[in-house]
Amino acid sequence: MRKRIEVLLLMAVMAVQVLAQRMVVSGLVIDDKTCEPIAQANVALGRTGIAVVTNDDGRFTLKADDMGETIVISHIGYQSQRLTPAQASASPLTIRLKPGSIQLHEIVVWTTDPRELVNIAISKIPQNYSRQAELYECFYRETAMKRQHFIYVAEGVVDMYKTSYDRNVGRDRVAIRKGRRLLSPKRNDTLTVKVMGGPVLPVELDIAKNLDFLLNPDDLACYAFSMEPPDVIDGRMQFVVAISPKLSMPWALYYGRLYIDRETLAFTRADLTLDMSSSEKATRYMLVSKPKGVRFKPKEMSCLIDYRYEDGVTRISYIRSTFRFNCDWKRRLFATSFTAFCEMVVTDRTQTDVRPISGRNSFDQRDAFYDKVDYFRDPHFWEDYNIIEPTETLDKAIDKLVKKHR
Repeated sequence: MRKRIEVLLLMAVMAVQVLAQRMVVSGLVIDDKTCEPIAQANVALGRTGIAVVTNDDGRFTLKADDMGETIVISHIGYQSQRLTPAQASASPLTIRLKPGSIQLHEIVVWTTDPRELVNIAISKIPQNYSRQAELYECFYRETAMKRQHFIYVAEGVVDMYKTSYDRNVGRDRVAIRKGRRLLSPKRNDTLTVKVMGGPVLPVELDIAKNLDFLLNPDDLACYAFSMEPPDVIDGRMQFVVAISPKLSMPWALYYGRLYIDRETLAFTRADLTLDMSSSEKATRYMLVSKPKGVRFKPKEMSCLIDYRYEDGVTRISYIRSTFRFNCDWKRRLFATSFTAFCEMVVTDRTQTDVRPISGRNSFDQRDAFYDKVDYFRDPHFWEDYNIIEPTETLDKAIDKLVKKHR
């Protein structure tokens, strides 16, 4: 789950059109009251498994061979919006989500012990998640910024193989199908620091599958648990359990929230932030390697793991990880701030004729995504694939980086 800090690139399409024999729906998702864009809203095409998420500007593009299914737009804390194919054909498309309302009498609190609730949710993992092997098509992106400027962008379509959730992650694999990258040509921009991350994130951070990451008895014993006000995800009520370190351990722990579906008791979301009270512990957790003479100062590590409920099965749908740190060199007066960011969204899935990804073809934790993909050249690189649209800021940064290379 380690990687070198790196950067990305992509092209945006904002209209309803036919592209390479595929139907395309694009639009903007905003808050109905404030009109502010809603980032990381889930946009799914019925029960097909085809989905994307909105970018930080609230924009999305969804591609499919057939738009005959209802398009469902959802986000935590909002009422879901459902669009028919006819409604989705409008251009430009603006979707307004209304804040979700929770009637307290609808929430039946049958336990006052949040730790017990977490334990019950763990016991129900085999029945709440997929009971068969599945192959997911995903879009992955990673970026790095020096201060406020992008210095690296890389992105790709990857295949992710997951075994049944009654097995561990030992045979789960990720393989790169297609990718590209762009790095600032300025020598002073580059910094060969490796931190955690990479396309293996959906394997390593899947808390419902990889219990060793968080939900094992030894780790859970280190945390204090408390109930927070309930929330709603895609019209389904959620218990919210907050966790915080209660013991001082030799390794860094997390602060965060676990969301548990009231009806199925499945984990539907985890929002975690690494405890930064000990810089030494946080550095050991985050940092893989750095050049000699560089001093690494961790500032933030956070991760978001999202799942989507569909036809009685809860599946992983989106993962986002953010690293913020400072680096300075001996004999230099000021430190330089860096931000490394990666995200992956599941855009499609296959349940029939699923074959494992061989270890030889899979992406390894020790691999750097940058070394596995090529420099961006083709402006129609993602024409046939569902992606996370680049934000306006990132789009401009990519254009500048491309011009510098030229």
